Amino acid sequence: MRAVVLESYGDTDVLGVVEVADPVPGPEEVLVDVVATALNRADLLQRRGLYPSPPLAGFVPPAPEIPGMELSGRVAAVGDRVSSWSVGDEVMAIVNGGGYAERCVVHERQLMRVPTGVDVADAAAIPEVWITAWDALVRQGGLTSGRVALVHAGGSGVGTAAIQICRGMGARVVVTASAGKVEACRSLGADLVVDYGTEDFVDACAAFTGGAGVDVVLDVIGGDYVDRNVRAVRVGGVIVLVGVMGGGRTEVNVGALLPKRATIVGTVLRARPLEEKIAVSRQFAAEVLPLFDAGLARPVIDSRYGLDEMAAAHDRMESNANVGKIVIDVQP
Repeated sequence: MRAVVLESYGDTDVLGVVEVADPVPGPEEVLVDVVATALNRADLLQRRGLYPSPPLAGFVPPAPEIPGMELSGRVAAVGDRVSSWSVGDEVMAIVNGGGYAERCVVHERQLMRVPTGVDVADAAAIPEVWITAWDALVRQGGLTSGRVALVHAGGSGVGTAAIQICRGMGARVVVTASAGKVEACRSLGADLVVDYGTEDFVDACAAFTGGAGVDVVLDVIGGDYVDRNVRAVRVGGVIVLVGVMGGGRTEVNVGALLPKRATIVGTVLRARPLEEKIAVSRQFAAEVLPLFDAGLARPVIDSRYGLDEMAAAHDRMESNANVGKIVIDVQP
C-alpha cells in the first residue's frame, strides 16, 4: 500500500509517499481501506520528531512511523472474533497513527459508523476534533444545557466542533478568533465572538455573563491564556487544556485561582490506553452522532489535498489560515 512514512524528521520535505506492506488485523481488529484522513496539530509536531506515535496496530516490529490520527473509509477485512462490522461498512475512527496510508488496522470497538447524510470522504474531519471538543467540554468540563463555555481558537477544527456541540446541547458559547475567522464562527452559532487582536476576552466574558464568569474553558492555546482563563472562569468552573499552541510554560496567579475553587485539567487523546479510547468513542457515538443524523451538526472542511500533496497540506495548517479541518483524500 502507499503511505506517508517518516524516515527522518524536519520540514515538510520529509513527507514522501512510499510503498509499505499492508497491516494485518488481529482477532479483534478491522482492516480499513482508508478513503480520507485529516490533519491535526500533533501531526506537525510528529513530523518534527516532537510527538512520536505509539506502536501501530497490524505491523510486525519494527513498524514504519506513519502519522495520521483519524480516518474514514470502508471495512476491507475483519479479524476472527470481530462481530460488529462487515466488509464494505463505512466507518471512521481516532487511531494512534497510521491514517496517512491506504489501509489501517483499528480495534473493532474503536470504530464508529459514518453518520447519516455525511459522505465517507468528509467523515475523516469528525473523529479527532469532535471527540476532543466533546470530551473536554462535557466529560471533563461538566458542561450542560444553560451553561456558558469559552472556546479559544474558534475557527480551528476543535473550535468549529465545540461551537456546534454547545449549540446542539443548549449551552451558550463565547469564542476567540482572529479577525478573518470571526464571521465563520458566528455562522456556526457562536453566541459571542471575540476578535483576540482587538478585544480582551476576559472583559468580554465578564460582560456576557453579568460578571459571573464562564462555566467551562476549552483552551488549545496555553501560554499566557492560562492566567487569563483563571480570571474569566466562574467560581467552581473548569479550565480544560488540550493544546499549547501559545507555549507550554507560563505563570499563573494561584492567588486568583484559590478563591474561585476552579479546576485546571490537562488532557490529550493519543496517550490514553486502548480501553479509554474505546470507552470515549462508544459514548461519543451514542451521544453526539445523532446530532449529525438529525442535520444539527456537520464537519467543517477548510480544504482538501491528495496524499501526494501532504507537504502543501502541512504548509496550510502551519500558516494558521484554515477554518475547520484540512482533509487528505487518500483513495476513492
